[in-house]
Amino acid sequence: MSIERVKAYLKQYGMEDRVREFDASSATVELAAAALGCAPQRIAKTLSFLVESHAILVVAAGDAKIDNARYKARFGTKAKMLSPDEVEALVGHAVGGVCPFALKEGVTVYLDVSLKRFETVFPACGSSHSAIELAIPELEECAGHPEWVDICKGYQEKEIEK
Repeated sequence: MSIERVKAYLKQYGMEDRVREFDASSATVELAAAALGCAPQRIAKTLSFLVESHAILVVAAGDAKIDNARYKARFGTKAKMLSPDEVEALVGHAVGGVCPFALKEGVTVYLDVSLKRFETVFPACGSSHSAIELAIPELEECAGHPEWVDICKGYQEKEIEK
């Protein structure tokens, strides 16, 4: 099971016991925010794309949207999200539980600057009923110190909820 792989992965950082599991679904930004009792923008959503026949993940704030022009400028191609079947096959987690941890070989992770507004954020942990609260430096470490990108829009003009 994907959540067990994530817990095993997070054990190397001593964080496996911080994974929270919910009875209710946390598969969308809104559902995760409700399950956690936090503002939706603090959900660290992980978006899956195909670039040159391999999967990339972009972890962004819950209120951020991909800016197609910036995405194309950064990756040299139009943003093409993976289908649910492709996500599980290429990334190793099902839609709703995709996270930047315990990934299949060859998946590249990027963190979007939209996350930097927060001290802590909540990425999923491999299932549609899970999350973990991580400080930004912890997220960087657990995700393998990925490159930061600035490819999202729509969040800059919004006031931050706590």
